[in-house]
Amino acid sequence: MKLEISASLNYRLPEPVDLMLQIEAANGGGQHVEEASLDLGDPDYVARVPAADDLCEPIWLHGTGALRVEYRARVAIDRPEIDFRTLAAIPLHRLPAAVVPYLNESRYCPSNKFHAFVDRRFGELEGGEKIGRMRDWIESRFTYVAGTSDVDTGALDSFVERRGVCRDYAHVMIALARAAHIPARMASVYALGVKPQDFHAVAEVYLAGDWHMIDATGMTRPTETARICVGRDAADIAFLTAYREIRLVDQSVKVERVKGIEPSS
Repeated sequence: MKLEISASLNYRLPEPVDLMLQIEAANGGGQHVEEASLDLGDPDYVARVPAADDLCEPIWLHGTGALRVEYRARVAIDRPEIDFRTLAAIPLHRLPAAVVPYLNESRYCPSNKFHAFVDRRFGELEGGEKIGRMRDWIESRFTYVAGTSDVDTGALDSFVERRGVCRDYAHVMIALARAAHIPARMASVYALGVKPQDFHAVAEVYLAGDWHMIDATGMTRPTETARICVGRDAADIAFLTAYREIRLVDQSVKVERVKGIEPSS
């Protein structure tokens, strides 16, 4: 299946500011960018950063006055439909070196605080079955409410309040998985089914030797999702990070199935 993606950002910059931009769909990992265009306006400085995990290539910008960005892409998704619940966890001593950091705590995912809960609630389960039960537990007990979390909200806050948006669901999913000694990371994505349409965040867990998308909100499917970038948590995958104050004018994201392409079964 193929996705037509567009994203538009418009911000005022009250003073000169350095910015990190991450909005381009990645090439690889079950997807292929067929066409893409990126208009950055007229920044004072532009530089690409080497890709992390061979997926994301962030862009450094230095701007004055305004930031106006227009991104368009057509992305073919060839990610197979896999039942992650049937997959086995990899023994820790057999994990690849690049995966090991995703076992550890991070800024928004204090997984060490969830060990007791995970042992008590999911301790009898293993591998993908355990991840699936965690995902179902989050979806059934959390309420998706816009505006209930902010840049300081972490997995523990969301776990206590039982509400949030996509990043909060993903943070809790990641923290629970890591507490079970299963590597987990966060991905920013473009996806069909997101309401309201916006940049979306999902968890990814490492099972049976590969990464698998897990969306505890229940809004998206991996076969209808284009990954942008991955990281330990929301601090690593933000679509725009500003190192001084900036002010939103407007922004929009649109993701559509390319006409004439039949949906995957």
